[in-house]
Parts: sequence; structure tokens; C-alpha cells
Amino acid sequence: MSIWTQKRTKIAIVVVIIAVLGVTAGLAVYEYGRPKVILATTTSTYDSGLLDNVLPEFEAKYFVKVDIVAVGTGKAIATAESGDADVLLVHARSREDAFVDAGYGVHRVCVMYNDFIVIGPSSDPAGILGMTDVSDAFKMIAAAEETFISRGDSSGTHTKEMAIWSEAGINPVGETWYQETGQGMGASLTIAEEQQGYILVDRGTWLAKKGQLTLIVLSEGDSILLNPYGMIQINPEIYPDLNHEMAQNLVAYMISEQGQSKIGSYTVGGEVLFKPLYGKCAIITGCPTQSAELSHWGPISGNYGTASVATAECCCH
Repeated sequence: MSIWTQKRTKIAIVVVIIAVLGVTAGLAVYEYGRPKVILATTTSTYDSGLLDNVLPEFEAKYFVKVDIVAVGTGKAIATAESGDADVLLVHARSREDAFVDAGYGVHRVCVMYNDFIVIGPSSDPAGILGMTDVSDAFKMIAAAEETFISRGDSSGTHTKEMAIWSEAGINPVGETWYQETGQGMGASLTIAEEQQGYILVDRGTWLAKKGQLTLIVLSEGDSILLNPYGMIQINPEIYPDLNHEMAQNLVAYMISEQGQSKIGSYTVGGEVLFKPLYGKCAIITGCPTQSAELSHWGPISGNYGTASVATAECCCH
């Protein structure tokens, strides 16, 4: 190789390095320059991949970065109560209503839904395959003293699970066959797989993760298993310094035609993980606040047209 060729090669390398550094610096400035809105939400919306599909359009539209705090519903609400989130996306209606009643949140709105299912080993030692009364299925698991994995974390899923145990008239806490993980949905599914135990899971996370599991669906279809998700803005009178304008824009996007379409079209393996709920919650979940939701959010576009009120589909599966 001639000296001139060597020099040209070195020059080319330097040019490439400068270009890479320039792009990196540009991206850093881009990220630094974008305002942020903090969304406290559940592990199910994160683990399912939904947010990665839905949020980029919103972020691009508003030149904003949505920082996601993915924890159980109980922890997400606690995060908002301490003023460390701008908006909530959670799924435990009793806890959501308590949050609003306490003055921390305003303008809760139904956004989407799926349902819970009970999964377990294909050998099904408790014999619950095909049962549609989930409280009876829980009774069978308890009677057989078969391993049941609980999140045990005050999440929306854990709240629903405890409601089912209560309906069954059973307090499983402290029993040797009942194990609380204190972890999110994905991690708890992994533990259930390892121990070949039963577990309650939202269908969205199940569909996203089932390719990694040998556990199968054993009990589904009970009306108590409906799983609606709501969004709540944080009360500006309590925390005036939060990004309330962008929080409102995010909620408006999620219930807009574009947002609801994004939610309803998100699939894994050809199966829909979540179904749109805005404007349909009274029919599907018996929501008592649909009129108030439509009254408040209907006129608010957030630069997006709000979703039209549609005839409800049947429940998940």
C-alpha cells in the first residue's frame, strides 16, 4: 500500500468517526431538548409490548418523550400520590376510584380492556380445565393444595385475584401451596412455569409470553375476569408543577380514533391483546361514569379527533 493510499484511508476513517460523533451528539441534543411526560402504569401494558406500539406516534406528534414507570397498579398509584408521575394507566377500578375520591386524580376515563385467565400445567392436577366459574376453579386448586403463584404485590392482577379468593370464601395467604412472588407479571409467569403452578394472568401478557411457556389456559370466560384499564390525570391543584398539559394530550390521544385504532390493531401471533373501550364501557363493563367521561373528554382533541361511541363487541373470548 502506497503512502498516499494510507493517508487517504486514515482520512476516511477520521471522517467516519467525526460523522458518527456528530450523529451521536445530535441524538443526545434531540433527546435532551424534548420535554417529558411521566406515565405510571402496570407491568402488563409494558410486558405485552403495547406501549412500544402505541406511544411513538404521540411522541413524534408532540416532540415529547414518554417516560414509563412500569410497576404494579398499587405502586403506580403510590407513585402518582407522591407527585412522581403526570398521568396513570392502571387496571383496578376500586383503587382508581379511591385515588380520585381522595383528590389525587381527576377525569378518569376508560381506555381499553381485555380479560384475565387462569393458566396452569397441561397435566392439570386440580382438574379445572374448561371451568367457566373461576371461583369454583380456585376452590378446586385450594382443595387439591396444588401450587398457586400469586403476584402478591397489590397490583391490579393481585387485586382481582384476591377478589376471586374472597368470592370463593378462601383466604390462601400463608398456605404452603400458595406462593407470593412480589414481582411483576412477566417474572411471576416465569416462576409459575418453573414450578408448573397455577396463576392468574391478563390475556394480553399471556398472548405476548405464551411462546416461552408450556402452561396452558385452563379457566376463562367468567364475567368477574373482565379487565378494564383506565387513565387518570393527576390533580393540578395538589401538584401544580407537573406536566398537566401533556398529560391531558396523552389521554386525549389514547382515546382518539388513532389511539383506539392503535390499541385494537396491536397483535401478537395474529391475536389482539387489548380492545378499545372508550365510549363503550357502560355496555361492556357496566361502568357508571361513561356519561361523565364523554362529557369531559368529548370536546378535548389534543390535536386528535376523539373516538366515536361505538356499539360494544362481546367480551374477550
